[in-house]
Amino acid sequence: MTDVAPSALGGGGRASTHRPYVLGQLARDLAAVVGADHVTADPLALAEQSIDWSWMSQYLQYRELPLPTADLVVRPDSTAEVEAIVRIASEYRVPVVPRGGGSGTQGGTFALYGGIALDMTRMNRIIDIDEESLIVTVQGGIDGSVLEQKLNRSGMTLAHYPGSHFFGATIGGSLAARGSGVVSTKYGKAEDLAIQIEAVVPPGRTIRTLPIPNHAAGPDLLQTFIGSEGTLGVITEAAMRLDPLPEARRFISLGFPTIEAGIEAGRQIMIHRIVPAVIRLYDEADSVKLTSMLDLDLDTSGALMVIVLDGDEASMDLEQQGIRWVGDQNDAVDLGSGPAERWWDGKYEPFKEGNAPAPPQIFGTTDTCARFKDLPGLYAAKKRTIEEDFSEYGARYTAHFSHWYPWGAMIYDRFYIDEAPEDVEEALALHDRLWDAAVATSLANGGIINDHHGVGLKLGRFMRPQYGEAFALMQAIKNAWDPDGIMNPGKLGFGAPRSGW
Repeated sequence: MTDVAPSALGGGGRASTHRPYVLGQLARDLAAVVGADHVTADPLALAEQSIDWSWMSQYLQYRELPLPTADLVVRPDSTAEVEAIVRIASEYRVPVVPRGGGSGTQGGTFALYGGIALDMTRMNRIIDIDEESLIVTVQGGIDGSVLEQKLNRSGMTLAHYPGSHFFGATIGGSLAARGSGVVSTKYGKAEDLAIQIEAVVPPGRTIRTLPIPNHAAGPDLLQTFIGSEGTLGVITEAAMRLDPLPEARRFISLGFPTIEAGIEAGRQIMIHRIVPAVIRLYDEADSVKLTSMLDLDLDTSGALMVIVLDGDEASMDLEQQGIRWVGDQNDAVDLGSGPAERWWDGKYEPFKEGNAPAPPQIFGTTDTCARFKDLPGLYAAKKRTIEEDFSEYGARYTAHFSHWYPWGAMIYDRFYIDEAPEDVEEALALHDRLWDAAVATSLANGGIINDHHGVGLKLGRFMRPQYGEAFALMQAIKNAWDPDGIMNPGKLGFGAPRSGW
């Protein structure tokens, strides 16, 4: 079996060869905390903990090549156990890589420097439901879809339906990566739903943010920790905002002559504060893919917009009236409720086997976000970059606009090359070149490196270009919270642990 060079993975490999005695002693110390049944060095368990849904992970498995793995998998059951694990890891100066459901796409669970894979899925309990304040408190390892089902039975919803629900995404993982669900336009992203978190940080301390998220009591530690992807510590509990289940939903489907007309319609909807639960605007290439997947008989020229309203009937009457007016101003064709309703029912279809891209394809979701004034130019520039600069490989570009804000929207765009080069290093290099080009184009045209999938290993090299001098402040925060650099090293653009393990 061929080894993949560390440079291909973006890391430098492990700092030293482990002595069996030290690893054995570490395992015994950890077993004393969680029990021997919850510490393992089984190779299959180690490989499982490193796997995610990134192209890199899928490609290495497809080529039967090894992924970078931890030395031990540890499965805690409580905050006290996580605190003890991080304390032990700090004493040994061994890396800790937290993992939830493994639904990420950015290589965030690759254990580049070995150490401990911290499997959080035993921490899956609902701690409290405050029905008066509409707040649920859960352990960080709870499966988001399981939580949603339990809340629905009591007439409540977290209103967080990410595609990663299909892959077992946890609440802690959604917060760590600043994830987003399909109804975020109305209800917000994961960071907007967060009320309070509890987290364990080196060298084994438990912190708790303020009991409410809106205050004038100094800098906001809640939002500092959210999006930190395990590089500052481990989210062990989270209090999340709830909503009552909506009384009803309505579905609107509109066709536009151009993608620019669709963007303008979305802008007008948002600046007039109509705020549907869902606005999805598909370019022509993505419309073709969507209509085929959902078996829709539609003219796919121009752009397709599907809209979902929810709430009480009177409110939806007003929203529907406003949307019809916006559509008329932008030459929209009313396609009826059918396509949008079919989209809602099949919203997880793109993630199923046979629909989702897979090796030997090279692909990447290069989602970005920008102000309304920049969106048309950003979309056009990225499409041109992928399809013209990589035309020799037959590169294709598709996009839809799926999370909208009062000031702009995100572009969920993706590149495809149908057949990777046979040579492994050439395939990996081509994948990196595509990402380099896509992200550089985003940054040059008013976009950012990512909207809601996170940074992980894959996008770490773009953090300094994106933040400029401000990245030094982010590094200083990392150094203060994690002075030995043991928490998920090599992610978010942060480097290796400061001392060899």
